[in-house]
Amino acid sequence: MLMKAALPVQDKRFISTEEMLVWAGLVLTYPMFLLGMLYVMGSVIGWIIAFVIMLRMYVQTHRKYTPISFMVWLWIIAMIVMLVALLMAHSEWSLGLPQTIKSSIGWMKGWALLAIFPLIANLAQIRKEVVVRGVCIIAIHTFIFALVSLAFYIVRLPGDIFLSPLKVIGGPGESFFMVSFYGINPETGAGRWRFFTPWAPAAGFMACTYLVFCLQEKNTRIRRWAIAGCWAMLLLSQSRAGMAIFIMLFPLVIFSDKLKEPWLLICLGIIVPTILLLGEPIYNAIMDSYEAIKQQRPGSTRVRQALANIAIQRWQAEAPIWGHGIVERGPKMVEFMPIGSHHSWYGLLFVKGLVGAFALAIPMIISALYFLWHAQTSKTSQIAFCLLTVLICYSFFENLEILSYLFWPALLWFGFAFSERDTG
Repeated sequence: MLMKAALPVQDKRFISTEEMLVWAGLVLTYPMFLLGMLYVMGSVIGWIIAFVIMLRMYVQTHRKYTPISFMVWLWIIAMIVMLVALLMAHSEWSLGLPQTIKSSIGWMKGWALLAIFPLIANLAQIRKEVVVRGVCIIAIHTFIFALVSLAFYIVRLPGDIFLSPLKVIGGPGESFFMVSFYGINPETGAGRWRFFTPWAPAAGFMACTYLVFCLQEKNTRIRRWAIAGCWAMLLLSQSRAGMAIFIMLFPLVIFSDKLKEPWLLICLGIIVPTILLLGEPIYNAIMDSYEAIKQQRPGSTRVRQALANIAIQRWQAEAPIWGHGIVERGPKMVEFMPIGSHHSWYGLLFVKGLVGAFALAIPMIISALYFLWHAQTSKTSQIAFCLLTVLICYSFFENLEILSYLFWPALLWFGFAFSERDTG
């Protein structure tokens, strides 16, 4: 009953099992994190809901379902291509059956979710306002968690609480199963928060993603507290990319659906030539600011650049088409971090080659154009465009595959936008 109480509907009833599972997956984010179970729940909930849909289709044969959108099919095919690239690379490098099975399971927990959740939204009965309210609840819990964890930090209580025993099932690393209230920035010695994510920059990513949802909440009081939670997550995570993207989102949400407005076209007609005329000083100013931001944490910047260089060099020299098939640890100079991490595109090129990189780039570009076009007449598509913009921006700073268990509400919204245009 407590879980249902915050539903944004008067009768407090779910219209489908799928909607109930989505709601539970959202509002139980912090309880699952504090139990060390969030990675497991986020990785399997999409497949559980998909199984419920298939079971319903098998039992209720008389029921008519919305045809699967062409755009959803595009993502399904693209993620299958990811699996093909993985299998081809394992074959070329003779990695063996056990490793191939392990990597395929990793694909199911990662890239496959980029197709599963849009498909769920296309086929299941799930109300958009339920997703928005669920994300707002996570953001409000984040605000509460920020206050509690700040108190822990001030009185110098231990930041790391415990390592979940669920780590034995395997995953990208121990940080996905570590329950902690705060961490310490090794470069400054000050506190740095990651909240329920595996590392602090990912918290900045989620702050930007959640902001788009929270701005859509109709209840003013809930919206304000939720946005405060997003700000808390952003500031305490100290994510450089997150701060820039977070600020960019406000005008993007306001103006992305007004490209057909005459006044905006006139403004663009003035601004674009001005930028072209002042291109060199503007470019220099942007690059100076970018360098200044990078120098805030020179050690992190150095490691990121070294990881990128190693990934590109080995991809070009060893596996340009299908990639290496698996993630490999880097040398001591990059603190033994995985090659291609901190960047989706370098990681894809190294692990899945050109085939994998195109399998992500093509549906991303087409979806961005689709959402932008339909954003002029559809609020759902406008929100989807803003969410996809966040994903595209962060693809240059994070590995989207291993964080898909966190940003799945955005993937669900993509499915809403795709099916809305098909059904009118």
